[in-house]
Amino acid sequence: GWPKSTVTLLGNNSFISLPHDDHRRLRKLTAAPINGFDSLTTYLGFIDKTVVSTLSRWSDGGKEMELILTEMRRMNFKVIVEIFMGGADDKIMDDLEGSYTELNYGLRAMAINLPGFAYHRALKSRKKLVSAMQAMLDGRRTATAKGFTRSSAMDMMDRLIEVEDEHGRRLRDDEIIDILNMYINAGHESSIHITMWATFFLQENPDVLARAKAGQEEIMRSLRDFRKMEYLSHVIDETLRFVNMSFLSFRQATKDVFVNGYLIPKGWKVQLWFRNVHMDPQVYSDPSKFKPSRWDGSSPRAGTFLPFGLGARLCPGNDLAKLEISVFLHHFILGYKLTRTN
Repeated sequence: GWPKSTVTLLGNNSFISLPHDDHRRLRKLTAAPINGFDSLTTYLGFIDKTVVSTLSRWSDGGKEMELILTEMRRMNFKVIVEIFMGGADDKIMDDLEGSYTELNYGLRAMAINLPGFAYHRALKSRKKLVSAMQAMLDGRRTATAKGFTRSSAMDMMDRLIEVEDEHGRRLRDDEIIDILNMYINAGHESSIHITMWATFFLQENPDVLARAKAGQEEIMRSLRDFRKMEYLSHVIDETLRFVNMSFLSFRQATKDVFVNGYLIPKGWKVQLWFRNVHMDPQVYSDPSKFKPSRWDGSSPRAGTFLPFGLGARLCPGNDLAKLEISVFLHHFILGYKLTRTN
């Protein structure tokens, strides 16, 4: 149900555009290497190291940070590129990040393909990203054919090259490229906004910060340790409810359906407004108040908490996103303070 312009930017093999059977196949092949327990455990060390070094650099910089979101984006993008592509030097990293930033602007703009417009720049950025990904794939296949082995651990690109479905089919290059672009773009943009807002809300709510800090006094050494941080998880969930980045989704009715007495004819497009659900006073009491304690001892009713979507189309990187946010907040709460300059 997504607009054609969005599909053009993200690719015909991105999950938003695939029919059910193709979506299920690609999701099954890619979800475990991203959200599986073993994969998350592998990623934890690099995420932790990157967060610690970044926070230290920020605090030792001797100057005010002009734009915290920009700085957080750089940190998060370094993690994402390491996980999905095995890392890159600073020049390549800056070029890639610039392309993904332009791509995101285009996703939110009118689809006007003329010079000077965001959508036109986004199309050019997609071409650059596809070309860069293809060059990486060709390089890795050439190295493998010559018998060379990589010194670093397997990344997501390696896994996608080698993975086979139950029929022994491997992914085509265009599928690998669209999947990588989809995951990297989502990981670059969405989770870091939540990290920024969670940091902001903690500083603006001293009582919430104090309670969160009380649960962070022990050094977290494993994925299981992070999953025990119950109140921090509530802070993250409340931030997701309050300022969910994926505020809408598109669907197309496959048959006539009635919703609350209204007929949605087959073939019609439907917009799902997640924020409308998250801010509904009939679902959440005092919805305009940031209150992580609302999650104490309770779970949301089905269909009332939708930061990562729902059902078969649930975001396959949701656990990775929450791990990245948790690691940052853990170190920030224990050792740093943010002061607003405006």
